[in-house]
Amino acid sequence: MLYLYNTNAGVSELTLEGDDHRYIFKVRRHKVDDTLYLRNLQDGLLHCYTIGYLDKRSVMLELRESTRDEIKAKVNLHIGWCIIDPKSVEKVLPTLNEMGVDKITFFYCKRSQKSFTLDFKRLQKILLNSSQQSGRSQMMKLEEAKDLPTFLEDNPNAKMLNFSESNFMGNSKIETIVIGCEGGFDVEEVALFKLENIVGFDTPLVLKSESAVCGVAGKILL
Repeated sequence: MLYLYNTNAGVSELTLEGDDHRYIFKVRRHKVDDTLYLRNLQDGLLHCYTIGYLDKRSVMLELRESTRDEIKAKVNLHIGWCIIDPKSVEKVLPTLNEMGVDKITFFYCKRSQKSFTLDFKRLQKILLNSSQQSGRSQMMKLEEAKDLPTFLEDNPNAKMLNFSESNFMGNSKIETIVIGCEGGFDVEEVALFKLENIVGFDTPLVLKSESAVCGVAGKILL
């Protein structure tokens, strides 16, 4: 873990209890005068603290310095993702966060199973743990849209990842891209995009939705 998240990171003195204390005391086995780094994931600063007091219930930290240290991808990639099985989303979300995806907007496509619902509180917790592990200074943003037409109203320049024999991912500068669920897009949904805005992978293989999302993020961001 590269830093510890705390909403109050940045104040001159900070007391940690509960899970944060257990992590410092039992997992990392820190002691008085050790250095800890904290972020609040709001100000872009990395806050350096020393442990001034430590017992079996709480830890008192003293601020040494705060430095601007923003860790993020060079490209702000926004993914519009048709809702799939939440378990599959949860499995790849840390990977997408580590790659530097800026935002994901989820919505139901015509082939999405409407019984699938996302627990955004759980997803935020997954992102928080991933950010602490990877060093990312701002968590990925998560949003919802009603459907694909609604998403395109706010993102008219979005690309669509679909089967394409000539317009491959590597040939396009992409900031916003839409990725389908299992079974791909409906004909009416494909018709919402101009031909030049439909891109594909240079492969004959059929990818699962979560594999495609990771492939897109890898090609654009890494």
